[in-house]
Amino acid sequence: MRTSFQAKPAGKYLSIETEIKIKIEGVADFCRRLDALNPIVMSARHFEDNYLLDFPDHKLRDIRCLLRIRFAEGGGLLTFKGPSKEEGIFKTREELETGVEDSATLLQIFERLGMCIGFRYQKYRREFTLDGVHVAVDETPIGDYVEFEGSEEGILGLARTMQIVESRFLRVSYYSLYLEYCREMDKTPEFMIF
Repeated sequence: MRTSFQAKPAGKYLSIETEIKIKIEGVADFCRRLDALNPIVMSARHFEDNYLLDFPDHKLRDIRCLLRIRFAEGGGLLTFKGPSKEEGIFKTREELETGVEDSATLLQIFERLGMCIGFRYQKYRREFTLDGVHVAVDETPIGDYVEFEGSEEGILGLARTMQIVESRFLRVSYYSLYLEYCREMDKTPEFMIF
């Protein structure tokens, strides 16, 4: 069983992430619908605390890349994501991940190297797999979302099975969703934390 802080299996040289997010109204209802399809449970509901790191001149953000340290279930995950393809309904980009034993120390190391925390976001997550699609159900301070990650065909097939139309697919990050939320609520953006 894959726990939340273990890296996803990667290809020999390059790992490509293809995913979409979908805003949902009610985690319990969505999980009931998903459960009817008999998914494999990858992880039970757990808390995640995510830190996006960048240089003071926003070097990574400017080239549409990110470096993230995730704290979850007593362990952690270090992730690099490259820029996503501009076109299409899917968010597709390079993703490199590795598990880390001590996320707090790793965060301090990057800060000592001159990086700073550009954004922090928290969520409660449940993870499943079904027909080759990784399904992450997220409860966040700005609402509930689900992520489908896998092949384009697998994502489309699962969306059809769950009667989710493509017009609901979101290609944006939690950072972008948070900024949109703050604009709508006339709130000054800070960190997306509970």
